[in-house]
Amino acid sequence: MSELRGSGRLSRRQFAALAAAGSASGALLAQTNPQNAPFQEPLSFARKDAPVRVQPFPLTQVQLTAGPFKEAQEANRGVLLRLPPDRLIHTFRLNAGIPSPAEPLGGWEKPDCELRGHFTGHFLSACGLMYSATGDREIKAKGDFIVAELAKCQQKLGGGYLSAFPKEFFDRLNALKKVWAPFYTLHKIMAGMLDMYQHCGNRQALDVLRGMADWTGQWSAPIAAAHMQDILDTEYGGMNDILYLLAAVTGDSRYAGIGDRFTKKRFFNPLALRRDELRGLHVNTHIPQAIGAARRYELSGDNRFRDVADYFWNAVTSARTYVTGGTSNGEAWREDPGRLAAELKLGADTAECCCAYNMLKLTRQLYGWTAHPRYFDYYERTLLNHRLGAIEPRTGASIYFLSLAPGAWKTFNAEYDSFWCCTGTGIEEFSKLADSIYFHDAEAIYVNLFVPSEVNWAEKGVRLRQETRFPDEQSTTLVLSAEKPVQMTINIRVPEWLGSGGSVSINGAAVEAFSSPGSYLRLSRIWKNGDRVEMQLPMRLRVAAMPDDPEVQAIRYGPLVLAGKLGSEGLTREMTVGRMGPEVKRLPMKVPAFRASGADPSAWIKPASGEALAFQTVGQERNVTLVPFNRLFGERYSIYWQVS
Repeated sequence: MSELRGSGRLSRRQFAALAAAGSASGALLAQTNPQNAPFQEPLSFARKDAPVRVQPFPLTQVQLTAGPFKEAQEANRGVLLRLPPDRLIHTFRLNAGIPSPAEPLGGWEKPDCELRGHFTGHFLSACGLMYSATGDREIKAKGDFIVAELAKCQQKLGGGYLSAFPKEFFDRLNALKKVWAPFYTLHKIMAGMLDMYQHCGNRQALDVLRGMADWTGQWSAPIAAAHMQDILDTEYGGMNDILYLLAAVTGDSRYAGIGDRFTKKRFFNPLALRRDELRGLHVNTHIPQAIGAARRYELSGDNRFRDVADYFWNAVTSARTYVTGGTSNGEAWREDPGRLAAELKLGADTAECCCAYNMLKLTRQLYGWTAHPRYFDYYERTLLNHRLGAIEPRTGASIYFLSLAPGAWKTFNAEYDSFWCCTGTGIEEFSKLADSIYFHDAEAIYVNLFVPSEVNWAEKGVRLRQETRFPDEQSTTLVLSAEKPVQMTINIRVPEWLGSGGSVSINGAAVEAFSSPGSYLRLSRIWKNGDRVEMQLPMRLRVAAMPDDPEVQAIRYGPLVLAGKLGSEGLTREMTVGRMGPEVKRLPMKVPAFRASGADPSAWIKPASGEALAFQTVGQERNVTLVPFNRLFGERYSIYWQVS
């Protein structure tokens, strides 16, 4: 959001530069041919819930146990406990004319920053999610206090409006004058209120949210449809999503109708027609819109919205995603699909963390429709590499761009002086790390991630504990606790990266059948208290080549992306804290190239002694140590290499 200053698309100057460089999609932002446009006519909403095959267990029923995910959760909990609530509501009080003696926050929450207030919404979401995940009452009390104080601001402002900036921002938006994403910011606050209601039972938060939604409806109602479409070119986050969610929670379809006003037709129409016209778009503006489309399908059964969400996910994950699961470059898609090597050459600001966060949300949602394991092959890769690799495990600080540029390094937020969009999605992500490990239908449980944890399926009288040191150990064990014998199916994902030799045993007895990678191993039987399932998950080295340049390669070991350690020479604290991305051009370095001795990378990459999951290149002009990207901090690295 920094470079584009909240725009839902590139500026005319930026887009013209892309077109001059050979863009084949100059009509990218033009209205799709009306004769073929699935969203040409005005929308009407009728509630008709679409079928969902599986559901995630709520956070209250899943607990993380000792391991890297638990460590990340606890580091994030420390951030939530340290941030003072009076400082988070300071600019809201000022905007409402309520005195505030608090010290202002810095960065994107400064009193003169147009995005001020967005992080407070993220903070409320994180409080609700962390309370469900851990039962931490101090964090709940913080969230409750902020809700109560924001309710006072809303009452003082009148009419349901609530923000840390004046309504004049929306006048500028309506006049199509430059303004930094007021609806994007409102969405964060509204989502925070909904999370406080759903996770903490805070009724006042729901009242505040309804007031904000009513104000949004009143503001948008008199605006002509064509003009509203122009307004939607300024990024608006997930306004459609939050309004559809509110309609589902309250049963009031008015809110779905307001949500329909945020259907950006020039984005939705090509997707519904299964066309990738994403080049030039600001990435983190548009992923939440696809999440909203998925929500609209779930509420109405309207397959046009399903087509939008489904094709968008496939387009991004198949042709616009790096090996880490991240996407975007300088916050945009700047090339045609499959041009990832060319994209990477355009700059160091690749893989904005907000984008990975929102793609995981969309993936989780789409998975529920079909329970197809391919969604979790992507989810696991992104969660392990991009998300777990973007939190500093001691401080809980997080990253804006998780750069893939050769010779890059990780740069983290300053706790009171950054508050980037990715700082906000980070404190949400690391509050809900347990939300997708386990899913269920009426009769079966689905184990999708190999994370030390325990799920309580109270309706079945069953607890399932996952004991694992994966990926340090290439196995996982499921231990069942049951009040009485129960007929049930346990579906364990067999990941696409699995090497040869996968196996499973129940209570020490080998199960003869196994499933192929990219499927589920179904174990159906009458389960008893104390039953143990042990699964071997052998990993191997694999090459991940760029689709448009096969000699630009990354190395994977199982689901892990390996990064080459290039040392910390020249790095200073000023370069690694408080900046949005690594300024690689200020500190250039020559990154080694490699020569492969065969198609199998294990011929020239060997295990290193003395360090878990570490490898060493051999026979190269300059050999490099490779380690899991999510464990590399404080030094420069490369993920993609020139390999001949």
